[in-house]
Amino acid sequence: MAEIRLSETRDLTRIERIGAHSHIRGLGLDSGLEARVVSEGMVGQKQARKAAGIIVQMIKEGKIAGRAVLLAGKPGTGKTAIAMGMAKSLGQETPFAMMAGSELFSLEMSKTEALKQAFRKAIGVRIKEETEIIEGEVVEVQIDRPAVNGVASKTGKLTLKSTDMETVYDLGAKMIEALGKQKIQSGDVIAIDKASGKITKLGRSFARSRDYDAMGPQTKFVQCPEGELQKRKEVVHCVTLHEIDVINSRTQGFLALFTGDTGEIRAEVREQIDTKVAEWREEGKAEIVPGVLFIDEVHMLDIECFSFLNRALENEMSPILVVATNRGITTIRGTNYKSPHGIPIDLLDRLLIITTEPYTEEEIRKILDIRTQEEDVDMSEDAKVLLTKIGVEASLRYAIHLITAASLACQKRKGRVVEMEDVSRVYHLFLDVNRSQQYLMEYQSQYMFSEMPNKEGEDDDETNAMHS
Repeated sequence: MAEIRLSETRDLTRIERIGAHSHIRGLGLDSGLEARVVSEGMVGQKQARKAAGIIVQMIKEGKIAGRAVLLAGKPGTGKTAIAMGMAKSLGQETPFAMMAGSELFSLEMSKTEALKQAFRKAIGVRIKEETEIIEGEVVEVQIDRPAVNGVASKTGKLTLKSTDMETVYDLGAKMIEALGKQKIQSGDVIAIDKASGKITKLGRSFARSRDYDAMGPQTKFVQCPEGELQKRKEVVHCVTLHEIDVINSRTQGFLALFTGDTGEIRAEVREQIDTKVAEWREEGKAEIVPGVLFIDEVHMLDIECFSFLNRALENEMSPILVVATNRGITTIRGTNYKSPHGIPIDLLDRLLIITTEPYTEEEIRKILDIRTQEEDVDMSEDAKVLLTKIGVEASLRYAIHLITAASLACQKRKGRVVEMEDVSRVYHLFLDVNRSQQYLMEYQSQYMFSEMPNKEGEDDDETNAMHS
């Protein structure tokens, strides 16, 4: 029998924008958790990807709780890409919340409250409930319209059948309107939720597959339902703890989820919700789905936030924490002490550390190939060789930024394929960090507030001359 999904579906126009990591589809691992050379948008970093794959497997099996993972490496080595790959590998069912460490200091709430909300966004609750539905193939829809425009409303009859039985149902005005909206006709297989009256179109019956010569690509064929028309079905809803918090704490209820104005949530509300969820778990009505909270730029957190994370990871309702940083030995924010990655030693002791390595020239070339494809840019072999060289000598990020710029330069000269001259042109137009630094050193004296000793000496001489 066809699987029923009672969630409402709407056709939305997709707005596609190419982002820095829009080419990532997963971690690119095989069934043995071995990293493929190039797969799902991922290139290189085999050890790091393999380690992330093991973490993902443990999360899926529910064998890891209250743990934290640190992705550490120099800038531009794919830390955020690995986190995105983990999110894609976990799928839609597992909650994945993402934030930057600096965000906490710009929100209109306390730092610990913002972290609490982020933690609860990363914990899902799968709620099960039984509902009565009528499921069958439409034999006939008969609608009687009143002869005169008056008080009399439309009435009608709906004939449904399964493999075992056939029944005629009387229709009211609301049901007639719902059938009209869904464009239900004879031969469609539908499911009607008795409690809400919601109609879900499951597809066309196989028996009617030869009715028309032409079929749209979205036409789905299903078997005629078996057994009785009226059935009890288990429906599963997936929500996060934060969504339950917001709905129960604000006067505007679930609308706060859309406005984003969630504010601070009282501890009593959270306690009541935790108690209720615990009851549902004991009754078998709900199960907890621990997700992943990813904090980028974790070195931006201060000592208060790190203390909170230490405590929060000990909670049984804790998600898996994945943090990333590109800092070496640096000062812990809010103290005068230095520590590896700017993270206190007691928290570092809890972390499973995954390190990323700089990309080789061959890997940079493969990444640039993927990015040119993603950005829909045709580039000649010579131009790609030059771009790879720039990526090795300057940085991978700089080389990636030049792809679209070179494509625009190519369009300007009415070309179709990006050549070496286009890459060379934008290379001279836009400076990388090293050349910018060199330029500053050369022309430092001409910039404002330049601390040049001879300049100050000249100023002092001028001042003395004026006084004399």
